[in-house]
Amino acid sequence: MTSLNINLYLFLENLVFFLIATLFIVVVNWGWKHTKPYTLPLPFPDWYKIWFGSVQLLAIVPPLVAMLLWGVWWGDRSVLAVLGWYFIVLGLQIISEIVTLRQLQNVVWVMVPYIYLPYRFWQLYEGLTLMEAKSELQWVRYVLVFELVMWIVNYAIDVSQLPRLFHWEVKSNSDVS
Repeated sequence: MTSLNINLYLFLENLVFFLIATLFIVVVNWGWKHTKPYTLPLPFPDWYKIWFGSVQLLAIVPPLVAMLLWGVWWGDRSVLAVLGWYFIVLGLQIISEIVTLRQLQNVVWVMVPYIYLPYRFWQLYEGLTLMEAKSELQWVRYVLVFELVMWIVNYAIDVSQLPRLFHWEVKSNSDVS
């Protein structure tokens, strides 16, 4: 597949995903428009602050270094295409989270990562398959695998936080007996 074909294919695929994700968020927001405004459960646990900061750092620095070195410096267009769309969709997720939390102010904010993260898994896997099997791109493939594992672990941690995000009360063992 040529560089132009990869870019066009990824543009259309990501556009379709973004339109479907946004439509879904709009429809769910409409369905939940009469719920009380959503507020984040504060304060965040110390371990969660560390994890969240680590994810932000690991989600940006390794792919950015790979994109700058292999994509810009050494001019591999497939690296630019794959990681460029990775950053664009990551940015769209952040914008969606900001809008749903600050503007819509309902619980639809909680579901935004559950829409975007599975797609990110697909993006990273697809990036591995779209890159040519050149030995000079081996480190880029390592970065993609690392990112895929990191995002899957992040997804599991996000799921474990659902009771906290939905303000579900947890009974202690002494309350059960």
